Amino acid sequence: MFANLSDRLAATIKGLRGKGRLSEADVDATVKEIRTALLEADVALPVVREFTAVVKERALAAAASGALNPAQQIVKIVHEELIAILGGETRNLVFAKNPPTVILLAGLQGAGKTTLAGKLALQLKSEGHTPLLVAADLQRPNAVDQLRIISEQAGVAIFAPEPGNGVGDPIKVTKDARVYAEQKLHDIVIVDTAGRLAIDAELMQQLRAVRDAAQPDETLLVVDAMIGQDAVRTAEEFAEGVGFDAVVLTKLDGDARGGAALSIVSVTKRPIMFASVGEKLTDFEVFHPDRMASRILDMGDMLTLIEQAERAFDAEQTERMARKVSAGEDFTLDDFLEQMQSIKKMGSIGKIMGMLPGMGEMKAQLDQVDDREMDRVAAIIQSMTPAERREPKILNGSRRARIARGSGSSVSDVNGLIERFGQAQKMMKQMGKGGMPGMPGMPPTPGMPGMGGGKKSKGKMAKPVKPAKGKSRSGNPAKRADQVAGVSTPTGGPGSMLGAGTANSAPVDFDIADLPPELKKLLG
Repeated sequence: MFANLSDRLAATIKGLRGKGRLSEADVDATVKEIRTALLEADVALPVVREFTAVVKERALAAAASGALNPAQQIVKIVHEELIAILGGETRNLVFAKNPPTVILLAGLQGAGKTTLAGKLALQLKSEGHTPLLVAADLQRPNAVDQLRIISEQAGVAIFAPEPGNGVGDPIKVTKDARVYAEQKLHDIVIVDTAGRLAIDAELMQQLRAVRDAAQPDETLLVVDAMIGQDAVRTAEEFAEGVGFDAVVLTKLDGDARGGAALSIVSVTKRPIMFASVGEKLTDFEVFHPDRMASRILDMGDMLTLIEQAERAFDAEQTERMARKVSAGEDFTLDDFLEQMQSIKKMGSIGKIMGMLPGMGEMKAQLDQVDDREMDRVAAIIQSMTPAERREPKILNGSRRARIARGSGSSVSDVNGLIERFGQAQKMMKQMGKGGMPGMPGMPPTPGMPGMGGGKKSKGKMAKPVKPAKGKSRSGNPAKRADQVAGVSTPTGGPGSMLGAGTANSAPVDFDIADLPPELKKLLG
């Protein structure tokens, strides 16, 4: 969502590199570019004025003090002010002293309250709570049925005594839900209310009545981040009409300009508590202003990446893999499949890589990563016998043809996977000898952009490697054609896990030694 804003800010700051000191003209030009970038991102005008005024004042003070490295000074100032307008500190749920804790969800029609209720319930369940979903949206057609399906997917209980579709009293449902939760020992009650228009006085009055019946400990306003300035106006209307304690932003994975997130806290004086970043129930995270500011400035989000890895990788599995690597045992295709499935739990590969610092210059490569390749690779490995997974060297031509037929792929796909797996196997052996670092129990993903392992390329595509002079060419027509084209790796599409791609989609080299300290701490 913040891609355009990130690009503009990065270009602005890049123009300061190489300058010994900042002049007042440099500060004015930089602030003007920042103002333009924020306005193009649909940030509210009063917020833009306040933000740029503070940045200019601090930048001029830094210039007067003769601080070195102007680019770093501006980055530091902008980063700190972004954190401030995003709320400053992380806001966590406040639980009732005497359970159950009641959480009321409010918002406009189509903001995603029902799905958000399931995401929040699943998050709280993973933290050891016993949430209860309450179907108090009796206006929208099939809203009760949708919440019932979501509750089954999340594995949480639901209280839905009324069929909905205009039938039933949401106020009575809300009151009865608290009694039911106390009887069944649910420590959290999440009330899904009907979506409404801010100008609809009758529905706003009903929401106030539901709020009074629920006596919520937390009232969360669910806001669609893609509606721009309307999100801010909506928040103001709800603050006056009903009141709320914090904001939840949905659809942050969209391609809108993101101005709502940068405006809503300053305008309403209410913090953003959670963010929905995808369609799956697991695409949900606590909103950290400092981490979001780092993402906007392409500084990465290592803490979120580490937290996702800790959730996805089983501690016993990680320890077993670490022992295996340190003992110098062979890394098998079964191990590879197990680790790849753990990586998949973390979410989209492109999204994961995007959390690394400096990946803003590689957006095109990251967009080419096809997560379905994991499923194709899994199908190939699962079409092998146990003996073939343990010892890929026994895979002759007939075996590879059988595996290709069984997995619905081609022999060249199987060949590409085996060759890339061989490279991963060598890397794991190097790690066992104290060489190249890697994720605990997590092999490098073949074909992933940015995992070439050579010199830094600063985001540029690596040049194809041509065969050395005098070197014999392969007897395989497909490989020989690759050699003539200057491609030294197996065939595969952009971002393919079955191979490194064509000459036009060669992987970008990436020096692991250049990673930040936070990631090195996670690395082995």
